[in-house]
Amino acid sequence: MPRTAAPPALSSPVPRVADRDRRRTSASVILRSVLAHGPVARSTIARLTGLSPASVTGHCADLTRLGLIREAAAPRPAKGVGRPHVPVDLNDSRLVVGGVHVAVPHTTVALLDLRGRVVAERELKHSGATDPYGVLARAADGLAALLDTAPGSRPLGVGFAAGGWVDRDSGVVVEHPLLGWREVPVREVLGAHTGLPVHVDGHARALVNAERLFGRARGSGSVLHLFVGNVVDAAFATGDEVHHGPRSQAGTIAHLPVPGGTEICDCGRVGCLQVELSERTLCRRARAAGVIGGTNPRHVVRAARDGDPVAVRLLTERARMTGRAVGLLLDVLNPETVVVTELGVVHREDCLAALRAGVGDERAAAVVPTGFPHSVLAVAGGAVALDMLYRDPLAASPEAI
Repeated sequence: MPRTAAPPALSSPVPRVADRDRRRTSASVILRSVLAHGPVARSTIARLTGLSPASVTGHCADLTRLGLIREAAAPRPAKGVGRPHVPVDLNDSRLVVGGVHVAVPHTTVALLDLRGRVVAERELKHSGATDPYGVLARAADGLAALLDTAPGSRPLGVGFAAGGWVDRDSGVVVEHPLLGWREVPVREVLGAHTGLPVHVDGHARALVNAERLFGRARGSGSVLHLFVGNVVDAAFATGDEVHHGPRSQAGTIAHLPVPGGTEICDCGRVGCLQVELSERTLCRRARAAGVIGGTNPRHVVRAARDGDPVAVRLLTERARMTGRAVGLLLDVLNPETVVVTELGVVHREDCLAALRAGVGDERAAAVVPTGFPHSVLAVAGGAVALDMLYRDPLAASPEAI
């Protein structure tokens, strides 16, 4: 009986998926190396990353085609030495991402380059109108206006950040009580208005990524970020991963009890973190003391700068209480670096000292203010898109070039 040939084996999709994941990971590692070390020779990238020279050359060709990197000027060869290696660097002159950050009093729209630097920025007051669809439409118009002021720039996408409960995977603001938002499909709405890919996340997680890519947490194995504004929340990253939790609810610390708190929270308890540290509380106390007459927390900082002792006391007490909250989070998470975004800490050395005093032990030296003191909200929005770009640069559309 003649032998019949065995049927060809069915090809499995697993190797193709694995190959795709390896390509994505390698491209990400190379682009991050260029960000950190550029201008840098391809041979140096291979040594730094452990990838083969052939793999580095191939990925650099892909990243160049996408417009993300470019060849930089070659160093002049020494006498008697052959042709030098031509280094590569980020192509940060044309490509930008849009950033949208929605706070309680206003929306910040911005354009950021590939190094996380703010190219243009604009603040859009809500003026009492916080309907989500109106806010997002105005944000899209604001981004378009910024692009008109930056001729030649090409947007790769839009990042959106806000406080409250923001679900990254679905692109939805699940709940933001201070804005009155609930189940707002931000990705869908902003995408329809801008025609660009939209990435969505909570602002504390966005700022962790910004600090890891461009700020003070570069090289840290683990990072905690505490954001203290009208909304108070936190984010934690180990290695290259930010913890999101089910439906991105990690970092919700508004009702964390703070020792020494006196404010009554909407939940009925006394001393919840957000009500104690909120900028609304700071401004209410400042108005009661005659320091300011409005609701802008920056005016409290200005009064302190002008020598008002009550303003100084309000800011340093708030910073010290923030330090107590940091101490609680340090006990639980024990990160290598803690980054704090809080108005007084960002602008005043006495507030930073009070923050560290509130932490109260040798770990206080690991607590630092944000690396983006003058553009933190703009960076938060744009960092959501930039984080996605650096995680998967091969997904960048060449049509944007």
